[in-house]
Amino acid sequence: MSIESPCKGVCKLDSEGEYCTGCRRTLSEISQWRDFTDEEKQQVWGRLLCRPLMAEEKHCSCCGEKFECGSGGKNGGCWCQDLPNLMPLSLNSDDCLCPACLKRALSTPSE
Repeated sequence: MSIESPCKGVCKLDSEGEYCTGCRRTLSEISQWRDFTDEEKQQVWGRLLCRPLMAEEKHCSCCGEKFECGSGGKNGGCWCQDLPNLMPLSLNSDDCLCPACLKRALSTPSE
C-alpha cells in the first residue's frame, strides 16, 4: 500500500521555521517522508488530520470578494461546515466561495 504525501505544493515555512504552512509537516517529517514506513506515514497523517484548520485569506472565485476560509464556524472549524452538505456544487469554480456566493449556490437548484 502506498500512502500519499500530504504535500500541497505550497512549500513555505512558518515564521518560526518549524513546519510547512502548506502541508503542516515538520521539517523532519518532510525530509524523512520517503524513508518512513507506512505506519509512520499514517501516524503523520493522523496528527495532521487532528489539527484544526489554519485560517487563510482567500478571494471568492465567483465574485472576487476577500473572505477568511478555515474559521468562524460554530464548532471551531470553517464557517462553511455550518451550511448544509449538498456538495458537489455544479459550479465552474476553481476554489472556495465567499459566504454569500456559497449560500446562493446552495439555494440554486443544480443543472
